[in-house]
Amino acid sequence: MKRAVPVLLSVFVVALPVKEALAQFVKGNEAVHTSPSGRTVETPPAPASVGKVCPADGTCHGGSWRMVETRAGLVECTEPYAREGSCRSSTYGAQKLRRVWVVKKGVTWLQCQYPDIASSCAEMFAKPPANLPADALQ
Repeated sequence: MKRAVPVLLSVFVVALPVKEALAQFVKGNEAVHTSPSGRTVETPPAPASVGKVCPADGTCHGGSWRMVETRAGLVECTEPYAREGSCRSSTYGAQKLRRVWVVKKGVTWLQCQYPDIASSCAEMFAKPPANLPADALQ
């Protein structure tokens, strides 16, 4: 019995990093397409009314980070459109920040509270206040 406790604890500790690794993408995100010829990723289209980019390394960003899947992998951005300069490498799993996950389901772009389409999601291009996402410290 004395050996069973350390073995169970070591199995639990080993399983923890796997859970974080699984959250590095959103299952069911239809913006990501994998085929034998390679992987393609769509990002949300930026409306013409969107102004200048708030750089990811700048001081203009004060809201939640948008977690967006791109060709380069998962990145955190100051905006959901992942325009050049607005994103940086993901710190998910290493740093707790307020985050919103940008995903596509069918033709609809969503901002979800967690990396799960079943979580609280808001349509990006709906009229306010229906387009306001609920973020979470993650």
